[in-house]
Amino acid sequence: MKLAIAQINSILGDLTGNAEKILHYAQQARLAGAQLLLTPELSLCGYPPEDLLLRSGFYQACDQVLHELAQKMTAISVLVGHPCQLDGKHYNAASLLRDGRVVATYHKHFLPNYAVFDEKRYFSQGVEPLVFELSGIHFGINICEDVWEADAAKQAAAAGAQVLLVLNASPYAVQKMTSRYAVIRQRIEDTGMAVVYANLVGGQDELVFDGGSFAMNSSGRLTAQCAVFEEVLSYLEIANDVQPSGAIAVLPSDEAGIYQALCTGLRDYIGKNGFKGVLLGLSGGIDSALTLAVAVDALGAAKVHAVMMPSPYTAQISLDDSREMISILGVQYDEFSIEPIMQSYLATLKESFAGRAEDTTEENLQARIRGNLLMALSNKLGSLVLTTGNKSEMSVGYATLYGDMAGGFSVLKDVGKLLVYRLAVYRNSVSYVIPERIITRAPTAELRHDQTDQDNLPPYEVLDGIMECYVEKNLSIVEIIAQGYGEADVRRVVRLIQLSEYKRRQSATGVRITERSYGKDWRYPITVRYQDTF
Repeated sequence: MKLAIAQINSILGDLTGNAEKILHYAQQARLAGAQLLLTPELSLCGYPPEDLLLRSGFYQACDQVLHELAQKMTAISVLVGHPCQLDGKHYNAASLLRDGRVVATYHKHFLPNYAVFDEKRYFSQGVEPLVFELSGIHFGINICEDVWEADAAKQAAAAGAQVLLVLNASPYAVQKMTSRYAVIRQRIEDTGMAVVYANLVGGQDELVFDGGSFAMNSSGRLTAQCAVFEEVLSYLEIANDVQPSGAIAVLPSDEAGIYQALCTGLRDYIGKNGFKGVLLGLSGGIDSALTLAVAVDALGAAKVHAVMMPSPYTAQISLDDSREMISILGVQYDEFSIEPIMQSYLATLKESFAGRAEDTTEENLQARIRGNLLMALSNKLGSLVLTTGNKSEMSVGYATLYGDMAGGFSVLKDVGKLLVYRLAVYRNSVSYVIPERIITRAPTAELRHDQTDQDNLPPYEVLDGIMECYVEKNLSIVEIIAQGYGEADVRRVVRLIQLSEYKRRQSATGVRITERSYGKDWRYPITVRYQDTF
């Protein structure tokens, strides 16, 4: 038989639009001779619906659209992910649509409640397996987290399943595909079943779903692989040996995958929310340069507007490099000095500041002037401001509230400084867009004369390493020191991370690419006196 996977990009809450997309792919699959179409987890409503799942009307609307979709399904069976309300309980469900009706429904057994997942807040656990027969083959169903535990797959096998179909909304993170392969191979070893894994694709707020749907035979060998970050309809053949097989796409390198994730997250955030385009402040530095490159690749030059706002501390090379990049990319560009506004602010504050030396106050004033100007342009032109700070800066508070933090979306929010440089080199390997001098010069905020980031921060090799240990791996100070980092550096960086929480709470949402970002999966208190001692 032929089985199809619809690796789709659902829009959260667009029930009618998502149903039309599923119907479209079902019709295409039927015409191609497929007898079964598999869609991702909660494909009907999008993932994650969050507190929409607390509204009874949301379940009713989903149920109505599901049955309307079922009535249109003829000559092909379709597995659709959707939320379900039954006997006063709510479930993360998958229903089999066939012959114009809903013929069976499976309820997800294991509800993830870690990292970005909070499903125990919304759903009850299912307990029964579901196995159905088609063309002499017995298929079992699991939903995402079900296969990360052993029992649900074992129940399906015990009920007679020969092939396990898994509906997923598994967010992207670096090296996530390796983890998925390992988990599926373990389930195959447990049960002896072949597995078909369908994953959602597209951006939803901070999350990016990479797709990458695949199949493995009962020996754990990869027999089909969909492309990542693309909406595709893929076909598998299941022969008499009950082993699925299909085309195998080549997966990108880590840097290429991260770059595609950033583009996907930005493209869908702008597109799904209906913004006209984006606006960003260009500084001649690496962060704004990479953000600009991602924006153009994601949206096209016509939807990107860059603004250079030099101060008396802006180096000529920053202006030259910014202008070169603008020339290469062809985006709309404005350039105007903030010095007159600076002088006006300082004159206004002169009496209040009397007798006090210059410090970060004057530096922050420059950032806030720029933030004000960008927000004014955003209001007038209807474009969303992109912030350009990276994860390293956000970790230690090397960012100005209402200044360079002002904006609606942060492309680099989960990208450490060293990775910023790796991604810039990767992007230039595709085609030259970032002037080489931006990549090779010492990073600087240019808020005072001869300033560099390392005037106030440890080298980024040290900062990023400590940040990864503390934030992403959740190691203690003692454990981080045991990794070889100096105690003074570790305690300083950890303290800065803790002190900067109030800033991060006010930061723009941004693309998540690691297993621990400063988003849903980071819940550190602002007011706290605990300090690591162990």
